[in-house]
Amino acid sequence: MLTLNKLLARGAGLAPALLKRAATVELDWDVRQKSRFDATDSQGRALGVFLPRGSVVRGGDVLVAEDGSLVRVIAAPQSVLVVRHCSEHGSAFDLLRAAYHLGNRHVPLELQPDRLQLEPDHVLADMLRAMHLIVSEAQAPFEPESGAYGEPAAHGHGHAGHDHAHDHGPAQASTPAPTPRGRPVGVALKAAAPAPHVHGPGCGHDHDHGSGHHH
Repeated sequence: MLTLNKLLARGAGLAPALLKRAATVELDWDVRQKSRFDATDSQGRALGVFLPRGSVVRGGDVLVAEDGSLVRVIAAPQSVLVVRHCSEHGSAFDLLRAAYHLGNRHVPLELQPDRLQLEPDHVLADMLRAMHLIVSEAQAPFEPESGAYGEPAAHGHGHAGHDHAHDHGPAQASTPAPTPRGRPVGVALKAAAPAPHVHGPGCGHDHDHGSGHHH
């Protein structure tokens, strides 16, 4: 058995020629979220993977063996539910709302610009259809979103050097006007900005899709 105990996210630092020659192993999400598992690569070799606890393997990552051998990971197609918004009765915002509700249930969820993907669950499928979303079954690789503070290297996305400040000027009160005796007569506060309009229940917009709407 070939023992692999190192993970290179997306094959970082490896030459393309090495990646092209490397053996591959197809793993579904159930296996890739484990830190220790057995598998068989494209060359028929038995693999024993022993990674640090909490490790998650993504498609495109490279496993490194004790002897330096490389094995490139492919996210295997598996059964998933694909969720899309209904262009006739809704908008892409419906996907954002669905992601919020699924996140509250701690459902592993893959986010794409035009769809959501999750593991099959008929209760969740019924809930999503009741929200006027289109739910279908498919065979596809599944790469759920990691935690907000997890796997920083896996996606190669950092915020170093990004300026997220939104300073719109000082918000402190204006200088009080003195009275003849030097006592302030009051403080003029900066007027509060009007609350933004929120689309939701009670907003007065017509959200009736009709009782005969089905997907």
